[in-house]
Amino acid sequence: MTAPPTCCACGSDATDIVLDLGSVPVADTFPPVTSDPAADPRHPLAMALCRTCGLAQIAHDDTEAEQPLGVEPRALVEQAGRAVAVAAGRGWLPGRTVREFPSPHGGTWVPLVTARGHVETSGRASVVLDSFGVMHEPDQRAAWRARAAATDADGVLLVQFHSLAAIVRHSQWASLRHGHAAYYSLTALRRLLADVGMSLVGVESFDLYGGTVLAAARHGEHGPDAGVDAMLADEDALGVTDAAVVGRLQATVDRDVAGLRSWLEARSAEGRRVLGYGAASVAVAQLGLAGVDASLLGAVADASPGKQGRRMPGTDVPIVSPDDLVASSPDLVLLTLPDLLPELEASYPALAGRWVVRGDREPS
Repeated sequence: MTAPPTCCACGSDATDIVLDLGSVPVADTFPPVTSDPAADPRHPLAMALCRTCGLAQIAHDDTEAEQPLGVEPRALVEQAGRAVAVAAGRGWLPGRTVREFPSPHGGTWVPLVTARGHVETSGRASVVLDSFGVMHEPDQRAAWRARAAATDADGVLLVQFHSLAAIVRHSQWASLRHGHAAYYSLTALRRLLADVGMSLVGVESFDLYGGTVLAAARHGEHGPDAGVDAMLADEDALGVTDAAVVGRLQATVDRDVAGLRSWLEARSAEGRRVLGYGAASVAVAQLGLAGVDASLLGAVADASPGKQGRRMPGTDVPIVSPDDLVASSPDLVLLTLPDLLPELEASYPALAGRWVVRGDREPS
């Protein structure tokens, strides 16, 4: 079992391990297809929850910084447009300057904001953006200080994150991965912001990843809008700072991986050939823990040229191009990222009726 860490935000030793996946391959290191999966390095992967500040975080991470190879999906591009439109409508784009803290996953909101009259700067700005970026920072206290310092006295800090409430509610245990230092609830985020002299003023929820939150913060003490109060109340009812509640994720792991393997074995017994789409980080632990190999899942397609010709970490499942997927004409295509379904259905009509989207527990 992984030992509880010191909290990466408040420094407290009062942390509990709430999810432990054992030793797994690094999710963003895709080995050559000719290499031996048994030789893939494995690293401990566990989630801890701080009883002092409420932050969920990776317990220990001895991996190197990720080297993203992904292609930003249309769902994320469209989400950026919706988020900036909401920010403009809510008055969260003050002043005339904008600065963005980048995310290793790529993509940028800056052109969407500069199109509204702002000018990009590397110094202090009236609008500071962070979309899925700050969660990668191992020193959370320093990361939030940096973002507060970058925001003008009367400016707005906009942060988008995959909500811990969604992870708990939908049993999204596979969201835990190396390189992701923190997993935010709005409850924990309010504490993190208060520690750097900022306060929440508003939130907006989106369906991306089953529950994505856009939070707006300002320097000083401000009364939050009704949306903040409602989300905090929902999180309190759900129990996102309760180790026993978040720890229920552990019980879903065995059920999920067993369900995935049995589903693939059943399709194989029927003589149906299954391929996958999305060499995503969420699939690495799932495939590895389920003991999936190329006899059950012939290949996984991905739009990233940097992943093609390689294989899924810890398995012999090769990664191919979307064109190769279409040409192979599988009976079924297991989709690892449900948010991609509308985009893929429009892009690959030849695969109509073959997409399989996993539910919260196992493929249907």
